[in-house]
Amino acid sequence: MVNGVRVMPKSSKPQKPKDFSRLAPGRESAIFPGSFDPLTNGHSDIIRRSLTIFSRVTVAVLSNPNKNTLFSVEERLELLEEEFSDCDDKVIVASFSGLLVDYAATIGANIIIRGLRAVSDYDYEAQMALMNKSLSENIETLFLVTREENSYISSSLVKQIASMNGDVSKFVPKAVARALTRKRKG
Repeated sequence: MVNGVRVMPKSSKPQKPKDFSRLAPGRESAIFPGSFDPLTNGHSDIIRRSLTIFSRVTVAVLSNPNKNTLFSVEERLELLEEEFSDCDDKVIVASFSGLLVDYAATIGANIIIRGLRAVSDYDYEAQMALMNKSLSENIETLFLVTREENSYISSSLVKQIASMNGDVSKFVPKAVARALTRKRKG
């Protein structure tokens, strides 16, 4: 003890992430929706951290024909599947259109996971969470704060940097970086 605080000895081994899934019985499944155009390291981190809380996470790619995207829905699904191929059946990749709460109900998920990068994200995300709750009383939203090293990364910035031949490899998974290069080269 140091000043009344128990000090744990430092371990030379890296610590395994804690598994909190047992704290949410009956909450085996959650949904992480987004456009993922493109998938970033921030998205990937939130999904992987969600697996310490839930035994299964559905990554739901919004199919919105009115939105101008760089990658097609099919391409985004493929990139997500490649990124999470090491997760067995714990990460399910799917696309949806329409209301998120309706899709969540069809797959049996009542928890929506959302990542927060900055305080400015909170205002929008809180509004969406409250609207989803008003549309479906069974829906809850769980906010996970991004890691500091991902706090400034957004899909929009990644696309902008890539369009100007900038190196985005430290902001996105390797497969996404390769796909962005292919898109740029046409």
